[in-house]
Amino acid sequence: MVHVLGSRILLRPTDPERSRAFYGEALGLAVHREFGTGPERGTVYFLGGGFLELSGRGEGPPSPSVRLWLQVEDAEAAHAELRANGVNVLRPPLQEPWGLIEMWIADPDGVRIAVVEVPADHPLRYRP
Repeated sequence: MVHVLGSRILLRPTDPERSRAFYGEALGLAVHREFGTGPERGTVYFLGGGFLELSGRGEGPPSPSVRLWLQVEDAEAAHAELRANGVNVLRPPLQEPWGLIEMWIADPDGVRIAVVEVPADHPLRYRP
């Protein structure tokens, strides 16, 4: 078995500055580190227990099958904040049949992002 020491999601945005504005300003993700110089420099953001790296420049948007999952404390509060920041909300928060409260947004390249609240009584909160 491979011993994994760390991990991150890598995105190659079509417009790095626009994507940095989205993730850093509109979503308000904290910067873990930056590297390189110029518009295609790398920026690594904290994603709770992981990281999101924007670096380089993509020829086109990522595959439609690429999705991000971000857990928040309060989906309704996140919805209000994201709308105020001009984020493209694809679907407002709704409780799904599996019990999670999910909202869907998109980044500037169309990467779909699930913003999820785990209710207090959901099995994901229980640890045996």
